[in-house]
Amino acid sequence: MEKMARVTTALGGNTITGRTMFCHLDAPANAISVCRDAAQVVVAGRNIFKIYSIDEDQFVEKLNLRVGRKPSLNFSCADVVWHQMDENLLATAATNGVVVTWNLGKPSRNKQDQLFTEHKRTVNKVCFHPTEVYMLLSGSQDGYMKCFDLRKKDSVSTFSGQSESVRDVQFSIRDYFTFAATFENGNVQLWDIRRPDRYERMFTAHNGPVFCCDWHLEDRGWLATGGRDKMVKVWDMNTNRAKEIYCVQTIASVARVKWRPECKYHIATCSMMVDHNIYVWDVRRPFIPSAMFEEHKDVTTGIVWRHLHDPYFLLSGSKDSTLYQHIFKDASQPIDRANPEGLCYSLFGDLAFAAKESLISSDSNRKPYIGDRRHPIFFKRKLDPTEQFEYISSSSALSVFETDLESGSMDWFVRTAKQYALAGRPLAELCDHNAKVAKELDRDQVAQTWTMLRIIYSSPGTVPSANLNHSLGKGSTSLPLMNSFNLKDIPSGIGNESRLERSKGESRSENILMDSSSTLINNDENEETEGSDVPADYLLGDVEGDEDELYMMDHENPHAEEQEYILPQEAFPLRHEIVDNPSALDHLQDKADSPHVSGNEAETVSLTPVESFSLISISHSLYENRLPPDFFSPIVRDMLLFYAEQGDVQMAVSVLIVLGDRIRKEIDEQTQEHWYTSYIDLLQRFQLWNISNEVIKLSTCRAINCLNQASTTLHINCSNCKRPMSNKGWICDRCRQCASMCAVCHHVVKGLFVWCQGCSHGGHLQHIMKWLETSSHCPAGCGHLCEYT
Repeated sequence: MEKMARVTTALGGNTITGRTMFCHLDAPANAISVCRDAAQVVVAGRNIFKIYSIDEDQFVEKLNLRVGRKPSLNFSCADVVWHQMDENLLATAATNGVVVTWNLGKPSRNKQDQLFTEHKRTVNKVCFHPTEVYMLLSGSQDGYMKCFDLRKKDSVSTFSGQSESVRDVQFSIRDYFTFAATFENGNVQLWDIRRPDRYERMFTAHNGPVFCCDWHLEDRGWLATGGRDKMVKVWDMNTNRAKEIYCVQTIASVARVKWRPECKYHIATCSMMVDHNIYVWDVRRPFIPSAMFEEHKDVTTGIVWRHLHDPYFLLSGSKDSTLYQHIFKDASQPIDRANPEGLCYSLFGDLAFAAKESLISSDSNRKPYIGDRRHPIFFKRKLDPTEQFEYISSSSALSVFETDLESGSMDWFVRTAKQYALAGRPLAELCDHNAKVAKELDRDQVAQTWTMLRIIYSSPGTVPSANLNHSLGKGSTSLPLMNSFNLKDIPSGIGNESRLERSKGESRSENILMDSSSTLINNDENEETEGSDVPADYLLGDVEGDEDELYMMDHENPHAEEQEYILPQEAFPLRHEIVDNPSALDHLQDKADSPHVSGNEAETVSLTPVESFSLISISHSLYENRLPPDFFSPIVRDMLLFYAEQGDVQMAVSVLIVLGDRIRKEIDEQTQEHWYTSYIDLLQRFQLWNISNEVIKLSTCRAINCLNQASTTLHINCSNCKRPMSNKGWICDRCRQCASMCAVCHHVVKGLFVWCQGCSHGGHLQHIMKWLETSSHCPAGCGHLCEYT
């Protein structure tokens, strides 16, 4: 047996000495109980019922209460309790529904004293009154609690909890007449033993069965409960209504709870399954145990503190057929293995960060956190000098980074939701409108996204070039849509008669393919604009003249004469249409053809009116080689996923609705449904009910479409007989009259129908509004003062 720390405690003349130790049992234990002087412990189970003495170094078997040749179910125990006033008195709860008392003072081998066979099913719990020697309470699977007087053969009171099963019963330590009972339906009931007809108080404590309860040893109003919902809750019963004051979240169903003696806030728990450890919690710090005992290899079935006034010795029995005595000093401290770092956002967007003080103390500029300016979110507990036991203090320092109150405003969300257009117009108009809304709210990225969607998915004929130029940049000269040049910058050697004739004859018929990459991308790299000193590359097809003169135009490339100029092919389709001014061009050509003008004068006249005029003419639509919108679908899908991951589910849903079938197939149904529900939830939080309903109607997910069709029930009365109407139609089942008759015009209302909820009369909206302008009484003549909202 492993040597552990030895502890000695003096209790009113008695000295408790011991260490962590265990002994092997013959069978798994279901329950244990300790005698008043803390010298003996009784272990009970389905196949074991023994008493052990607790020596300084070991457990010694003292008495085996299972005697007799024939095994009896009376010895199969679900619970056992040792009376705290009479050291010879024991009681057990048998699995066959029998409550058995045992008298250890009997001289015979069989110590069985009395049998109470009134319960019909398994008895889950027995409990002695803390001050009355002869009063015994039991709770059974049959839903009844019975109070026995050991001087009589039958129970003196029966309490019906009106539930399927009673899991635990406990007499109050401070209140003589009160006991608590817990049930499988999650309720806790408080009873007065003098009134067996009805409970004094009942409240729902847990979501699921409540397996155990325990009254506080010092505070008469505190009751701890544990349930299958993995929670331990502390209730203050001193108020008119039971008030939950502490809640501890564990990792498994709670089977037993026991308050630690002399420690007001400490409570021990064990689990019914999965978790084999015993935990001691400080209820003020519910997220991590103060101490943990890890000795058992199977589920712990019973825990009890060795003495009512000793907080250091804990006894436990388990299904692994062992009986342990745990010393508190040998318990492991989970706080030592806990992560001292933490990160959390508050409701107002403030960021709290906790880290080891050793990491932060070196920062001399750090100021201590004095609390939230709006709501306190952090309290530093002051140590109570009267408390005997050390409270585990925090090992981390807290830093809070506060955000500006205005920065967390959701005004943009509300305004965007109200102003966005999602349907009823062509796609190009919807995109333009939404881009404008986003631009007004300084959401430039969103605005640009809408513009790009318009460019990708709109048909070529619906996008004016002027709008495109404007959307790509307010100053079109800073980002030209084609490579152009100033005719005044052309060297004189180039402008000869043959070139002019060529421009005359072929300027309208020449099909010129323009490389969009050179118009949009290379332009940014070269920074060549119409007013630049270095002219852009000419895209005029075959140009006559001396090659030396052409090469001289490229001042930046001294080796240009080594390369042969090749007309670039189109890599990407143009997204816009270039419209020249035909009237100006015709005027120039007519004047050049005039017999009264010389060749040189014609050349001069034709080249001088417009400085940045391009000699390029487009004879057919440039959208013939346009990429299909499906080509961009993966990019748009990734964009929507990006917005959703950033938290802007509003943008994701809006684009989904506007694009419709164009993008819906690219995103799985479950993701779409998640976006819709998130956005609808946000809209409803801001009470934007109409917009929420519009989004529901425009959605294509079946699960979303039915949201506004569920839980919509109108309860109305017939305007004739005043009886409630059925949901089958507007004809009353009783008087066979139409309930939708207008009280003003006496015709059936086939459109919008309004009615007074007081007298059930109504009619057409316009008729009722006009009537109420002159009278406040019901138009049907019933005399009711109708009110409409």
